[in-house]
Amino acid sequence: MYHRNVCTVAPASLYAAAVKQVKPERGPVTALTSAGQDVGTSGVSDALSVEAVLASRTLLAVVARSMAAALEEVTLPQFRILVLLSAHGPLRTGTLAERAGVHPSTLSRASDRLVKGRWIRRIANCDSRREVLLKLTSKGARSVADVTTRRAQELDAVLVRVPSQQRRRVDEGFAAFSSAAGEDTGGDQLLLGLPPRAQGGPKFAMTVCSIWIGPGHTS
Repeated sequence: MYHRNVCTVAPASLYAAAVKQVKPERGPVTALTSAGQDVGTSGVSDALSVEAVLASRTLLAVVARSMAAALEEVTLPQFRILVLLSAHGPLRTGTLAERAGVHPSTLSRASDRLVKGRWIRRIANCDSRREVLLKLTSKGARSVADVTTRRAQELDAVLVRVPSQQRRRVDEGFAAFSSAAGEDTGGDQLLLGLPPRAQGGPKFAMTVCSIWIGPGHTS
C-alpha cells in the first residue's frame, strides 16, 4: 500500500515559513479536557495524557525546526529518499520505492530531480553490472547529517533546562514511553523525515544522557 499523501506537500519555502511560527510553549490544550474525561477508564490519568500531548507538541516543533533549512532545498518526499539511502546504503529503484511507500514511477521522477541536484547519483551494481543503484552523494549525506545534528542540538537546548534533580525521572520516563510505543514498522516516522530508530537510537540516547544527566550515569 502506498502513502496517498506522500507527494502532497507544500512548497519548501512555505513549509519553512510555517515552521518559524511553531511555538511549543505550554498553552491551553483546546478540546483535550472534554475528550480526555474518559481516559481514566484505561488506567491513565487525565493529567498524564495532557502532559503527553504538551510534550508531543514540543517534540514535533523540534522535528519541524530541524528540517526547515533542508526543506528550502528539497521537498519532504525527496528528503525521505535521502534518509532511506543514508540508513540503508545504495538501493535499487524498486527497493527504494517499496521502502518509501511510493509507486516506482513516482520514485523515479523524484530520483531524477535529486540526481540533477547532485544529492544522489546512479552507480552500477557490482553484483549485476546491468543493474543500477541509487547512492547518496557527499552533498546528500551532509544534508541528512545536518538535520540530525540540528535536531540533537534542539533537544539538548530543552533538556539542559530540566532541573538536575528531575533529570533521572525524565530519562526513565522517556525510556518507558519509548519501550511501550515499540518499534515503528509501518514507516510512520519516515513520513516526518525521521530515520529508522536503529540508525541513531542507542548512540543518540547516550549523547543526550551524558549532557543532561551527567558523565558516568548513562547506563
